Amino acid sequence: MKRDVTTTVLGAASLLGLAVVLGLSLTSPLDVNQGSLVRLMFVHVPEAWLSYLAYGGTGLFGLLYLIQRRRHWDRLAMASGEIGLLFTLATIVGGMLWAKPTWGTYWVWDARLTTTALSLVVYGGYLLIRSLIDDPERRARVSAVVGIVGTLYVPVNYMAVEWWRGVHQTQTLKLLGGVRWDAAPIYLPTLLLSVASFTLLYFFLLRLRGTLAAREEAREERELTGVTGRVEVARG
Repeated sequence: MKRDVTTTVLGAASLLGLAVVLGLSLTSPLDVNQGSLVRLMFVHVPEAWLSYLAYGGTGLFGLLYLIQRRRHWDRLAMASGEIGLLFTLATIVGGMLWAKPTWGTYWVWDARLTTTALSLVVYGGYLLIRSLIDDPERRARVSAVVGIVGTLYVPVNYMAVEWWRGVHQTQTLKLLGGVRWDAAPIYLPTLLLSVASFTLLYFFLLRLRGTLAAREEAREERELTGVTGRVEVARG
């Protein structure tokens, strides 16, 4: 089996980065208002970022498939959708751990939380559609369209706290209308390192899952070719 050096490097780099972030987050000073809960930010925010990145990747790879009709892009779109769904769940769990001591409850139907929950329906449906369509080309076309439309979730979810004010705090790191950091400056370097590490983790998981998907597809094609060959022999 050929060794994938790029995947190995990405995996090692993301693991090293996450280990450093863990050490920095555990030794970071407590927040005046939130105490040790502030440390959840170093995981919760990058998880949310990774889910945005993954859903954006699903739409981008789907678009590239529609343009080039290469199965490679379809496999990456599927892999990215799975990663996005996984880290959306992780984002929700992390948010619930923060919400209970802060709001007194694990969940409220706030605009940000509601749109996040809806993304599970959208991308769960995306993966369900893929499992229900047998024809590879039709499956790729339909899921590409769903993936492209689904990327609308990203700006809607990001802006939900601005458009529909609820109990969820606004963005700690504001990117629109001028970059602004609304927290103690000492936390920013650790958060940026965590975001970078999670980004590397995304590309590692994407390559790993894409490789596994290619092997599964090749095996299915070999099995289909074998069945077709046996049928032809039987007919002859």
